[in-house]
Amino acid sequence: MPKPAPRLHTGSHDLDVSPALASFMTTAWAASPLPADLRVPSYEATPARRARLSARFPGERLIVPAGELKARSNDCDYRFRPHSAYAWLTGLTGEEQPGNVLVLEPSGPAGHEAVLYIRPRSPRDSDEFYRDRRYGEFWVGRRPDLAEATALTGLTCRHSADLEKLLSGAQPPTRTLAGLDGALDALTGADARRDRYDEAELAACLAELRLIKEPWETAQLQLAVDSTARGFEDVVRALPQALGHPRGERWIEGVFNLRARTEGNGTGYETIAASGAHACVLHWIRNDGPLERSQLLLLDAGVETDTLYTADLTRTLPLSGRFSAAQREVYELVLAAQNAGIGALRPGAAFRDFHRAAMQVIAEGLREWGVLKVSAEEALATDSDLYRRYTLCGSGHMLGIDVHDCAKARAETYLDGVLEEGHVLTVEPGLYLQPDDETLPPELRGIGVRIEDDLAITADGSRLMSGGLPRTVEDVEEWMGTLLDGQGVFEK
Repeated sequence: MPKPAPRLHTGSHDLDVSPALASFMTTAWAASPLPADLRVPSYEATPARRARLSARFPGERLIVPAGELKARSNDCDYRFRPHSAYAWLTGLTGEEQPGNVLVLEPSGPAGHEAVLYIRPRSPRDSDEFYRDRRYGEFWVGRRPDLAEATALTGLTCRHSADLEKLLSGAQPPTRTLAGLDGALDALTGADARRDRYDEAELAACLAELRLIKEPWETAQLQLAVDSTARGFEDVVRALPQALGHPRGERWIEGVFNLRARTEGNGTGYETIAASGAHACVLHWIRNDGPLERSQLLLLDAGVETDTLYTADLTRTLPLSGRFSAAQREVYELVLAAQNAGIGALRPGAAFRDFHRAAMQVIAEGLREWGVLKVSAEEALATDSDLYRRYTLCGSGHMLGIDVHDCAKARAETYLDGVLEEGHVLTVEPGLYLQPDDETLPPELRGIGVRIEDDLAITADGSRLMSGGLPRTVEDVEEWMGTLLDGQGVFEK
């Protein structure tokens, strides 16, 4: 039975199609199949991932959508990135995935059959391929057909039009990863159940299954880190142009983002290029300020690979090429805190231990400066936390296919859990000394410093994945000088 013709997404200014053109458009097209041996990069890993999920929910239907498109400005949509759980389970990471849905259908006493419901490539005897702005091949590029999608993923693939039939009539117990696809939520009733425990448990489980990275995943993260390091080098080389531009922060953002788009899928999150007091804004992404040679630049950026794994690195750089005395004092305290945090990483350690170690150093330093008027112990007490006026956020997080990876995991498995071999995380303490903070001496106001690195937990400790970027004051200054040798940027 033929599938119903999909509704076309056309624009208000699209031209009418004459019967003659419509007829002409259906003829004389050569076959153009995808390569028969094309596979998703994680093809060998995804069956075991789905099996681990299946084992958690015997006898239940599990529904994991890719997500839906979101309009940016009338006829245009934001670039699509499939939901991380969908990408992890299927290996599909491309922009052709909106509306696709993975269903794990109960099969036998404990197992599941994994079926991927997709919107396949438009046949040339329809008009979608040249008229539909959202899904037409002439507008947004090619999608695989059902047979090609099966070969790509190893999954049973069916037309998305069949999903509505599956979801009608008597239903087994069903859990949906809700909030990603409005039409799907309406079909499954998940829009009315979103706060129910069983829906939240699926999201938590999908996050927890990703906590320990496979060797292939860690290798993807290393690729992201290495690309990011090259992007930081690009930024330093571009400082002469950026310093002369009225929106130097945007120049820096653009330079880094060029590396991210040419070597990967793009950035893993919005690039933070924060100079001067902007560095005291934790998530400064306006990036609309000039660069002043006397100030610091806090650059927090990460390349996302084509497989969607992202790095997350921060360096704080002196725009003059040399740290001033005050800048150096703040930087070296943050570096000491980071070293303490990194030193606390090992299997069996509480996840929160590295943050506590870093904050001990920060509090003691603030006390030595006379900024804190109480002891470090008093400032660190849970009923006090006075030190947090100057360093508000946590010192790191899990990293992976999301920049803040596995955030839906339950506290007992993540924040209140212990580190295990295979975890990948950031260590990123900072000091953010607000320009209007009268508890600070004037020479420290408006200085923001964060140093962030990516680390993999190993059998006996941790491995610094981002060791290619300098961390000490001396190494940062030497690195910048080498990259800019002969450009006459730095004051003598």
